Amino acid sequence: MAAISLIALALSGCASTDTASSAKSLSTGGAASSDSAAAENSKTGFDADITNNSLAVSPDEKTAVVSDSREKSLLIYDLAEGGLRKKIGGFGTPRNIVFINDGLQFVVSDSSLGTLRFYSTEDYTLQDEVVVGPGAFGTAVSPDGKTMYVNNQAHSSVTVVDLETRKPTDVITGFSQPRQGIKVSPDGKQVFVTNFEGDEVTVFDAASRKIIRELTGFSKIRGISVTADGNTLYAASSGRNSIAVVDVLKGEITNEIEVGREPYGAALSPDGKLLFASNKADNTIDVIDVNKNTVVKTLEGFKEPRQAIVFSQGQDRAYVLNRDLSVARVNVEDLSVTDTLRE
Repeated sequence: MAAISLIALALSGCASTDTASSAKSLSTGGAASSDSAAAENSKTGFDADITNNSLAVSPDEKTAVVSDSREKSLLIYDLAEGGLRKKIGGFGTPRNIVFINDGLQFVVSDSSLGTLRFYSTEDYTLQDEVVVGPGAFGTAVSPDGKTMYVNNQAHSSVTVVDLETRKPTDVITGFSQPRQGIKVSPDGKQVFVTNFEGDEVTVFDAASRKIIRELTGFSKIRGISVTADGNTLYAASSGRNSIAVVDVLKGEITNEIEVGREPYGAALSPDGKLLFASNKADNTIDVIDVNKNTVVKTLEGFKEPRQAIVFSQGQDRAYVLNRDLSVARVNVEDLSVTDTLRE
């Protein structure tokens, strides 16, 4: 396994001899263990009981990788053949999955281990592991594929990771328990971070890494999406059973669309015409016409859908992760569930 990188987390109490010791055990003894991570977590503000799931689909749409923070393993599905391809174990609390390098690798954040694990998509071997500290949660990659931003719920910070050198380069503070929700604007200039405590979205400039605005007025904020021009943000307010429509420049909620109970996901289609709002308590997805800001159809047949929704690049299909780590496939053209992949 390649050398493991460690940043001196000197901001907001991130640096500690405990973190350094954890990194030392990685560099000398292989991957971090969930047992040592549990001991580390007792010394931080990280809450391991927070639950979430994640779904990533490779750019060629041949592979789907899924996780649930309550499970210690990832499942890898063959989307072409429609079956389970592999299970990868050894995690503590897997949080987010994202493909990088044109789909050649995928990265898994683990808040208990406090690391990013880099895997080969070809043979699923662990290629690298980067320490970012306990509490590592949601991740997002810049449009040029060179930078990853990592939310840290325990330290209320965002770690910036250089994906070419595989090293953290900065820690940005000023957040309040950022969890899974983090998005980079399509032009790569702004990064939107959800703060679960305080129900805010913090926006920072990617170049200066300075916070430039706060978006407020949400209730138990969950998933977010940003339009191609970066001017409109959609956020799931699970406390109000609504999707908030936000004018980013004005910093105002301009509309709220009523959806089902406990909406977690707010996934915008690539063409920006539809938004899928997944309702965890109703086991449904409300499909919203963005131009009209109205629900045009409610899809059924899911099990506790959360933020894990992915649209195909061709926009004809969407993938939705269920509680049991099965993946439902949705025909976007006629808005129907076509099938479900299971372990």
